[in-house]
Amino acid sequence: MSNTFGQLLKLTTFGESHGAAIGGIIEGIPPGLSIDFDQVSHEMARRRPGQSAIASPRKETDVVEWLSGIFEGKTTGTPIGFLIRNQDQQSTDYDHLKNVLRPSHADYTYMAKYGIRDHRGGGRSSARETACRVAAGALVKQYLKTQHIDVRAWVSQVGSVSMSQPVALDTLYLAEENLVRCPEPETAAKMIAHIETIRAQNDSVGGVISAVITGVPVGLGEPVFDKLQARLAYAMMGINAVKGFEYGAGFAAASSLGSQMNDSFEIKSGRMITTTNHSGGIQGGISNGMPIDFKVAFKPVATISKTQKTVNLKGESIDLAAKGRHDPCVVPRAVPIVEAMAAFVIADMLLLSKANQPLS
Repeated sequence: MSNTFGQLLKLTTFGESHGAAIGGIIEGIPPGLSIDFDQVSHEMARRRPGQSAIASPRKETDVVEWLSGIFEGKTTGTPIGFLIRNQDQQSTDYDHLKNVLRPSHADYTYMAKYGIRDHRGGGRSSARETACRVAAGALVKQYLKTQHIDVRAWVSQVGSVSMSQPVALDTLYLAEENLVRCPEPETAAKMIAHIETIRAQNDSVGGVISAVITGVPVGLGEPVFDKLQARLAYAMMGINAVKGFEYGAGFAAASSLGSQMNDSFEIKSGRMITTTNHSGGIQGGISNGMPIDFKVAFKPVATISKTQKTVNLKGESIDLAAKGRHDPCVVPRAVPIVEAMAAFVIADMLLLSKANQPLS
């Protein structure tokens, strides 16, 4: 099982949903970075359960205990170890799933691969693990800030409810002013109502998170197998419940003409830019200095209370109405996860770029 992400900048995570704790080790963050611990707490609060009426009611404080690699508020350049204790496990809620294989869940594949599984909340397959990614990402985002790079994500679609127009960067702050993290207030209200309707039906719904990375210098990306978009896709597809990734024009490019998709160059204020950004800030697998924009599609949460057909470990057909505390829509809580993983990719590629500077 691979539990480490990154090349020069690495994150290794450990722990299960209903274990004593989860945690991780971060390697590669440069020494001397001053850490804003309040900002870390803010990022953790954006992901944690129990934060709103449309999220899982599980209550976790998600306080990060920093064990190593930080001295007097600054990174030392040595491995940064951290721990997040689980405080609100209700493992008995999952007793009825001990011998049951939930539809579209990791129950069957984990059992088939390892011959054993932790049925309490899914164990290692649970999205509880992503709290580690957000904790690490909170530090990485602070490093990127010193490089004048910003990563922002928001909910652009929930089920059949989508934003009516592309978002303006100066209005992205509005995403944090509603439960669903959509920067379009009227659409946000419709999204929330849709999630509440789905929850009342004991069902779940998916959605789309959009993101933009600004301030990225020209030259990030390591062709041919570590193209920037490939690394971003790899990072996003490793998030629980993600089913799709596209950047720039994405799949719309398949039905367009070259004359429609090509981004023409021009010089503006002494800087090379493109007049459009269908490439999504990446050409030839390398950043071109324009904003990097992408979308991530999330499926509906697999564990639902609506009665479904499945089988138990004896192979017997049964009816299952799963119990427990689950999100009717995971997308709003996944926004900081997408930001964290994107920040990790950009920071890792930035460090690789610095390491590969040509001799002068």
